[in-house]
Amino acid sequence: MKVLGALVPLALAGYTLAVIPISSIRKSTLSIVPHKFIVEVDTTADIPGKRSTDAPHAHILRSLTERGVSYKVGHEYNSPGVFVGATITLENANDVKQLEQTAGIQAIRPVVLLPRAQPVSSHVLTGYGDSAAPPDSESTHKMTGVDKLHAQGYLGAGVKIGIIDTGIDYTHPALGGGFGPGHKVVGGWDFVGDAYTGTNTPVPDSDPLDQCAGHGTHVAGIIGADPGNEWNISGVAYKAAISAYRVFGCPEEGTVSDDIIIAALLRGHAEKQDILTLSLGGSAGWVEGSSAVVASRIAATGTIVTIAAGNDGAHGSWYSSSPGNGIDVISVASVDNTVIAIQNLTLHGADRDSLPYFRLQPAPFPDPLPLYATSNDSTVASDACDPLPDSTPDLSKYVTLVRRGSCAFTQKLGNIAAKGGNAVLIYNNVPGWASISTGIYTNASLIQDTDGAYLVSLVASGANVTIAFPQTGGSYDFPDPHGGLVSDYSSYGPSNDMYFKPAVAAPGGNILSTWPVPLGKYAVLSGTSMATPFVAGSAALVLNAKGKGVTSLSARTLFETTAQPVAADTTDAALLHTATQQGAGLINVYTAIHTETIVSPGELILNDTAHYQSSHSFTVHNTGKKVKQYTLTHVPAGTAQTLQTGTIFASLGPVPATSDHATVQLTTTKLTLQPGQSHVVGVHITPPKGGDPKVFPVHSGFITITSPTETTHVSYLGLKGSLKDAQVIDNTATLFPVAPPFILNATGDVQDAPTNYTFVGDDVPSWLVRLAFGTPLLRFDLVKPDIKFTPTLGHRALEERTPVVDRSWYSFPHGKANTFGQVSIVGPLFEFDYLPRDAEDGYTNTPFTPQFANGTNVPSGNYRVLVRALKPTGDITQEKDFESWLSPIVGFWPNATAAH
Repeated sequence: MKVLGALVPLALAGYTLAVIPISSIRKSTLSIVPHKFIVEVDTTADIPGKRSTDAPHAHILRSLTERGVSYKVGHEYNSPGVFVGATITLENANDVKQLEQTAGIQAIRPVVLLPRAQPVSSHVLTGYGDSAAPPDSESTHKMTGVDKLHAQGYLGAGVKIGIIDTGIDYTHPALGGGFGPGHKVVGGWDFVGDAYTGTNTPVPDSDPLDQCAGHGTHVAGIIGADPGNEWNISGVAYKAAISAYRVFGCPEEGTVSDDIIIAALLRGHAEKQDILTLSLGGSAGWVEGSSAVVASRIAATGTIVTIAAGNDGAHGSWYSSSPGNGIDVISVASVDNTVIAIQNLTLHGADRDSLPYFRLQPAPFPDPLPLYATSNDSTVASDACDPLPDSTPDLSKYVTLVRRGSCAFTQKLGNIAAKGGNAVLIYNNVPGWASISTGIYTNASLIQDTDGAYLVSLVASGANVTIAFPQTGGSYDFPDPHGGLVSDYSSYGPSNDMYFKPAVAAPGGNILSTWPVPLGKYAVLSGTSMATPFVAGSAALVLNAKGKGVTSLSARTLFETTAQPVAADTTDAALLHTATQQGAGLINVYTAIHTETIVSPGELILNDTAHYQSSHSFTVHNTGKKVKQYTLTHVPAGTAQTLQTGTIFASLGPVPATSDHATVQLTTTKLTLQPGQSHVVGVHITPPKGGDPKVFPVHSGFITITSPTETTHVSYLGLKGSLKDAQVIDNTATLFPVAPPFILNATGDVQDAPTNYTFVGDDVPSWLVRLAFGTPLLRFDLVKPDIKFTPTLGHRALEERTPVVDRSWYSFPHGKANTFGQVSIVGPLFEFDYLPRDAEDGYTNTPFTPQFANGTNVPSGNYRVLVRALKPTGDITQEKDFESWLSPIVGFWPNATAAH
């Protein structure tokens, strides 16, 4: 379903939505904590005058105090070799320059907010019973060889895993029922408290119990649920010792500042966790970012770090997530489970005996009920979105059938409940299954689209149909037609700096695991959040089998080289799916542990055309006791068309792919290795001959090394096209009737003539920018109104309309002004570093203040705003590597009684 050019119209369909009226533009919510910075200091030897007994950052703080800077210290980090510094909040924005000019500071980064991890879908079980439990298929374990390792006694014993998430309900009987030494959850720390939202003050304590959020409990069950529970599931490494590091509070829409994530990472590292796993993150596009940098450094010490690749597959290419972008971490994509545990209902008065409905526990209606449809037309999209007519019977005596679509499930179910309805079947409006959220209406279940249309036809024909929900024997492992394929929601890479993200894939779609006891005990969730702990548990089995000398890099290489590449669809002629979404493929833990052929490295990064590295090598090592003969072959994957033809915008998911592929030349295609012998294989990879570089085709594939008993592979990824050619700033009339960038005046209209502002009340301008591609640096400066400067960007004509998610990072400018050009500026207003591209309906719209970035006041007068964005791979010292845009004249007349 994701291959070849025939799908291009589908991919472009999302770009035909209506233009957003200017009047509907909302102010952006900046994803930073104002005036709060993560400050990294140099080593002790590099800090002038520092006393050896001081804390590593004491000199910095003392210097600030001596210069009269008011500040507060938050987290203090003292992990030599990984990260040393502190979180500092300045009470006066004017003191930013004082902070920057303090000797001994290595880096200053803004504190960024990350959203609480949310599954793509979720379904909490309403009850359980032995006779109603689904069969113990352990399907995800069978997909990955974990079942065979369990049979051999590899269960993760002796391995320590730290989970950085919402905390864990360790009272759950499948998770050990207690906390501390002697229990499954042996330790941890709550960094935030129940009430933490991301913007209020954390209240830490030593108890990481979570009975309100659930996400971390589900993650913990995937790693460590004890077998023998009601649903016959077991964790991948259920003998491992777990520590819970809680970084989210109870509020569902909560966030966490990344200084807390860093504190959790460093604590887990200090407590010598063998594995740290994080099912969290946000679209970032770059390997920079404080938490990504720290996670990568911890991984470089040997600790295995697994992080979710993200659930933004619908947003398409170049949308990789951080901190999963950390260079040395294992970024994990999701593959759908091969089966969905559901129930069968029984039909009477129809030519079919039964049909499946999406529920793990039988619907609680033991007696047959007649069927009533809210509409006899199965194509009515808004079925039951309005109150049902007075002619509707008492629905408490029926099973009510309603179509999905047009309004919320709860709205439909509320209208049905108003007529007494309780037992409800919702038929899908697209093929396939999905977990649904029905709020308080717990007796509503999903059925497939074709089954719903069939039932509607029976009702419309006047057939007397009744439905029964067997209370025993109705459980069924429904084969998922998308099972084993990459989940549609799984985020696409690569990173904007061409790192191989994600690294590998694991089961993440429709995963049954533990849930907080007060909230239902068990739930089915989908997301890369579920795939990530699966890899963490798998890494524990590797350490269990091979010893703790296995490092994060060697574990990632082992998983990559023994993974099973995933096809784009289930047809015989399907291409392999692009590595930009699947990474090296679906992990096979049994093969990873038992392979006698060790290949390294696991990934070859070819880069873009301007920096293309065609020549590489990898080593094949026979660790077995017998001679092995190998055949080496090239197996290409589909080439992802990452930009839309004729536009500057990324292709939305599913990203279309073609059969164009690279040409691979190997120094040998046959290899014989004695026991213990290694051989270095040279490889030369040439980009595909076909394909338009303007659509940024990313080619990928696998070099397989096959013996009669084993197959391993090396993955590669490259771009035919130059990243520096990507247009960063959107200047098309695609989302708005007027092409951005633009300035909105006090009434919310686009400013198209010189305008003065008093900055009193609502008399404040705001700026709006959309990014079509990520940029390492987006800068706003005030310049004189008569500046002699020709910007690179004007307004473009109306193109195909694209819908885009509000996303912005904010920091004060750092370094010297004008280091990248000779443009004379009055002063800097904003700087945004390492920004991702915007999604389909995204933009940044933020009010100006009459102050420069360092907090000093802008002198009253007339100016223009100069916006400059550094091209990907551009040189920050070269003006030609920046896109630029110049605003109309803006008058800064703060506190004036009248406009000048």
